[in-house]
Amino acid sequence: MHPSVRSPAAATSSPAMLLLLLCLGWVPPGWGWSRGSTRGAAGMPPNATTPISIMGLMPLSQSEEDQKSRIGRGVLPAVQLAMDQIRNESLLNPYFLDLRLYDTECDNAKGLKAFYDAIKYGPNHLMVFGGVCATVTSIIAESLKGWNLVQLSFAATTPELADKKKYPYFFRTVPSDNAVNPAILKLLKYYQWKRVGTLTQDVQRFSEVRNDLTGVLYGEDIEISDTESFSNDPCTSVKKLKGNDVRIILGQFDEEMAVKVFCCAYVEEMYGSKYQWIIPGWYENLWWESWINASQCLSKNLLAAMEGYIGVDFEPLSSKMNKTISGRTPQQYEREYNAKRGDGQSSKFHGYAYDGIWVIAKTLQRAMKYLNATNKHQKIEDFNYTNHKLGKIFLDAMNETNFFGVTGQVVFRNGERMGTIKFTQFQERKEVKVGEYNAVADTLEIINNSIRFQGLEPPKDKTIIQEELRKISLPLYSILSALTILGMIMASAFLFFNIKNRNQKLIKMSSPYMNNLIILGGMLSYASIFLFGLDGSFVSEKTFETLCTVRTWILTVGYTTAFGAMFAKTWRVHAIFKNVKMKKKIIKDQKLMVIVGGMLLIDLCILICWQVVDPLRRTVEKYNMEPDPAGRDISIRPILEHCENTHMTIWLGIVYAYKGLLMLFGCFLAWETRNVSIPALNDSKYIGMSVYNVGIMCIIGAAVSFLTRDQPNVQFCIVALVIIFCSTITLCLVFVPKLITLRTNPDAATQNRRFQFTQNQKKEDSKTSTSVTSVNQASTSRLEGLQSENHRLRMKITELDKDLEEVTMQLQDTPEKTTYIKQNHYQDLNDILSIRNFTDSKDGEKAILKNHLDQNPPAQWGTSDPSRTSKDPIEDINSPDHIQRRLSLQLPILHHAYLPSIGGVDASCASPCVSPSASPRHRHVPPSFRVMVSGL
Repeated sequence: MHPSVRSPAAATSSPAMLLLLLCLGWVPPGWGWSRGSTRGAAGMPPNATTPISIMGLMPLSQSEEDQKSRIGRGVLPAVQLAMDQIRNESLLNPYFLDLRLYDTECDNAKGLKAFYDAIKYGPNHLMVFGGVCATVTSIIAESLKGWNLVQLSFAATTPELADKKKYPYFFRTVPSDNAVNPAILKLLKYYQWKRVGTLTQDVQRFSEVRNDLTGVLYGEDIEISDTESFSNDPCTSVKKLKGNDVRIILGQFDEEMAVKVFCCAYVEEMYGSKYQWIIPGWYENLWWESWINASQCLSKNLLAAMEGYIGVDFEPLSSKMNKTISGRTPQQYEREYNAKRGDGQSSKFHGYAYDGIWVIAKTLQRAMKYLNATNKHQKIEDFNYTNHKLGKIFLDAMNETNFFGVTGQVVFRNGERMGTIKFTQFQERKEVKVGEYNAVADTLEIINNSIRFQGLEPPKDKTIIQEELRKISLPLYSILSALTILGMIMASAFLFFNIKNRNQKLIKMSSPYMNNLIILGGMLSYASIFLFGLDGSFVSEKTFETLCTVRTWILTVGYTTAFGAMFAKTWRVHAIFKNVKMKKKIIKDQKLMVIVGGMLLIDLCILICWQVVDPLRRTVEKYNMEPDPAGRDISIRPILEHCENTHMTIWLGIVYAYKGLLMLFGCFLAWETRNVSIPALNDSKYIGMSVYNVGIMCIIGAAVSFLTRDQPNVQFCIVALVIIFCSTITLCLVFVPKLITLRTNPDAATQNRRFQFTQNQKKEDSKTSTSVTSVNQASTSRLEGLQSENHRLRMKITELDKDLEEVTMQLQDTPEKTTYIKQNHYQDLNDILSIRNFTDSKDGEKAILKNHLDQNPPAQWGTSDPSRTSKDPIEDINSPDHIQRRLSLQLPILHHAYLPSIGGVDASCASPCVSPSASPRHRHVPPSFRVMVSGL
């Protein structure tokens, strides 16, 4: 903002200020006297007789609202101190500095008028001191070359003045706004911030700083990820910065816009431990209080967003305790300055004005020495605005400036002050100095433990995405591996038991070779658990990719081997007991092995095609970012390893379809034979239960495994438990009953068998495997009728036994007994003869028996038939001896040949069976279990 326009004479409204200005040599327009002519010998050393006029251009109005005028008034005590010290040290003898002040009022027109009035009406000014307002200073500095005048500013920080082609005669003791950029670069490198964003107010001064910063950061391995600017409302720009994940924000804006920026930052939550704001540090103390009412934020919210921001600005005074060119330390000078100004205005530029006067004095001193050494006839007082030679001498002498002043080392590089930049941090409503940057030495010093970040460590320059492998928990893997080892030990024990007792009839009847396959399949399934638990935390990527194939093969082959053996055994039971053709059917173990081998062949074909055409490879699935559980300023991106290929769905569909159909068919067979439970097939029921177990567990395992795909611990735990439970239950169902039977009753196989075997059959057992023959299967209704008839026939046979025994005991060679037999046992003996004829026909025994039963129902047995004549076969039975002999021969035949039709043994069996559930001589066997076991 420009101050209100005042005439130069307005500065005389204050008597104290007028006295100070007159002492400094301020000449109102039209006044034609200089400071040297008024002081005389009283105020100067006796040998300082020649004044050197210096043109002082600065705003000096008395307006309290004019910030620029306050700068001019605030530096006057420092200028007076410097001139007094230079005069006392006789630095320029026989000359003394004659500073003539002209009020520019921060107005371009009035500033130019003051400049030209000074040239026209004043003495020859050797230099120009001052320049506060950027616009006035730039206009005057651009015309200096034509007047051979060197200008030294102490408060003009605009970067535009750094253009030496446009302003070759311009110097400044204060660092420019661009001087903070190397300091910012050093700070970014110190905290290893390599990604930043900029937020700039659309004002030329700030835009120039931003453009220079871009050049400074270019090539320094620091990325400006987003550049935002705004005119009045910064919220949209702030939101874009957040959207681009900018954590380190370099701001360039004034106090009014700063309030709006931090208000928007609070709304967008761009403050706290994850963000760091770096803004100009030249704001006034408590600057936000002047603009808080114009914002939409509460004061506490604004302060919360501001907390921790870092301000960057030039250092008003050096913090070092070294003595300066004046022989005083910066701290001593500051005390003298405060004493000099009293209750007057203070300015942060006073140190630079103080050093500026010393720069002018040292420049003139070097020029004097140069002239004395090169041309003794020319003096510095001979300077005029057309003397280019003296003007060039002053310019060169100014460039050679190098001394330690109250603001630090005073050195120019292309007219720019290489000064000290300070870093302050907003902590609990106040600015705290936390470090400084020395431009001459290019060093950054951070004050120990002074800087406070909101988090445990400095903010990250971006959202640190730490990829974290979702791995199998080591304790979980250890526990399940231990259970797997126990299962394999158990399977090994069962295998040893099965091999050792393979010749035991109990083991033989359950097909030991098929049981070995079940054990082998279970052990392969157990082994796959170890491979499923190995992920990237245990093995390398290449090894993991190999494991993808190996574990798939092992589990597939193991499943097929175990389930295939159970399926084959279940199929055999179903084929036997659901046979309706009443033919002898032999199913040897070799045929079952062929079935399992066929299943394995199909598996191998699928797996080989899978491996050749589209092999499994390691893929990584990335999930959404999650906050760090430890509270660090990082985001966790979980990743999960998978074994996949291009057409994974197709291959899994083929495998699941094949295995699923096989499993469903196996469950169907198990359901169909669920009621089969006979000692001759001693594990048929348990095999069926095992099929159910495998089917149900596989369905559960596959479904849950798919649903927990993104939770490796849960997935591995469920898959491992399913395999362990499925394999363990299956093996226990098959082998534990056998272990118990052999341990408690070693002869149980023989006692529980329905048949006794001859020695010839035992010899045949060593050459062939178990075979089971089905002899009859009727419909359900027919079966129920036969069962009812079976009960009646069994009771009738019992009565026949008793009657025949009685006949044998009472039989004598008497006519009365012969008549008795003829009258009471004619029909029974005739039935026995028919049965004998039945036994003589081995091929048609079942058909004859069926026909006999149809023609002679059991209800008619023992009744007399009046139609019979003396020519019937019974007429040949006359002697009691003949009758006794025939009865002794036919009674066993009755038991042996007739019983197959009512649940007994086959006609080819050597001896009748003994049933534990019936009488000692006759056992009731359901018709559905009419079987013969041979060839064991």
